[in-house]
Amino acid sequence: MRYMIILKATGQPSTPPSAELMEAIAKLGEEATRAGVMLDNAGLAPSAQGARVELVGGKVSVTDGPFAEAKELVSYALYQVRSKEEAVEWTSRFLKIHRDHWAGWEGEADVLRVFGPEDFAAPE
Repeated sequence: MRYMIILKATGQPSTPPSAELMEAIAKLGEEATRAGVMLDNAGLAPSAQGARVELVGGKVSVTDGPFAEAKELVSYALYQVRSKEEAVEWTSRFLKIHRDHWAGWEGEADVLRVFGPEDFAAPE
């Protein structure tokens, strides 16, 4: 099963992320890659550099960022794991790294299952 993890910052200290944090994140990413579960990951630019495309009342509209949400998207990761619980475990480890290496940072991560071909197979 594939899971998309979306990380959102809900509170950020005035200090930039430390070199220790970045090193710990890189090590966790290397571990996940060696374990064969990390398919892709990257940081996301601020919403000011994006757009929102909506379909409402039969009309498509485009709104340029930034968006008024209190939470800013930070990064994503795509995992290939055996269960939701395994995806949650990798995500929890990632958040704990932030807790341990960046005092005052707060955030949340959505763990979302990605449909695969097996989800649409015709019953036999």
